[in-house]
This record gives sequence, C-alpha cells and structure tokens, in this order.
Amino acid sequence: MTEYKSEVKKIYAPQERVYERLSDLSFLSVIQQNVDNPVLREQLLQEAGDKIKPEQFDQVAERLRTLQITPDSVTGDASPLGNITLRIIERESPKTVKFALEGAPVQANMWIQLLSATDTECALRLTVKADLNFFIKQMIGGKLQKGVDGLAEMLTKIPY
Repeated sequence: MTEYKSEVKKIYAPQERVYERLSDLSFLSVIQQNVDNPVLREQLLQEAGDKIKPEQFDQVAERLRTLQITPDSVTGDASPLGNITLRIIERESPKTVKFALEGAPVQANMWIQLLSATDTECALRLTVKADLNFFIKQMIGGKLQKGVDGLAEMLTKIPY
C-alpha cells in the first residue's frame, strides 16, 4: 500500500463540531441541492478562472446530481466501472473518521485525523492508502498526492 498524506491544515472551528460534520456524510446533500443554482455556478466558474471550462463544470454537476448520499456513504456512477462507494468504516469521536473505497479497481482507504488546537480551532490531516502497482503508481502518484492536498484544503473551507 502506498501512503499519501496532506499537510496539516488549520480549521477555524472546534474539533467536536468539525468531527460531527465530517462523520455524517449526509451534509453533502447540500451540494446536490445547490448544483443547479445559476448564481453559484457563475461564482464558481469565476473563481476557477481558466482552470475549468463551463462544459467540464456541467459534466461534474451531472455526476453530483446522481450521487446517492447516506450518513455512512456516498455512491456514484464511475462508468464504465459501475458504481463506486466511499463508505465510513470507523469513527473515533472526536478525532478520526476512516473510509474505504468499494467497487473500485484498486483497494484504497482514507482517514481524516483531527487534533484540537484551541477551543475555537483544530488541525486536520488527510491520509490515503492505496494498493497501486508500480506502473500505476508512476502514472498517477503525483496526481493522487495533489488530490489529497486539494481535498484537505477543501475540507478547511466547509462551513462548520
């Protein structure tokens, strides 16, 4: 298993509140509810600049509309592979949420670690372990590390 770790990120919210949000995936339904908001769409496209084209945004929006979200999992169509699920497999309040990837061609696990810094902020680290063969690791290892860092950064921006 190859391990990818994000940098430690600061979140300006108490550890318990962050844990409550991240240990219940139903909060992601807010994304589905807002995916068709034209004002939000334009705002996101402006913030992305030339990094994403409107057609690409629309493709992502279509995938988001079809996600199946529960408190414990998120399942989406990853054609031609079929459905892939990210499932919470362990919770250790208020410091760790562990996930497993199901239905993917590779075995992978992810966990979010939280550490209280003060009463009003905490630290977050995201770790991904994936069972990648040598060739796949060489092809996507750098992109996977960037993805882990990007996801950790995104988690700091969620309103807690």
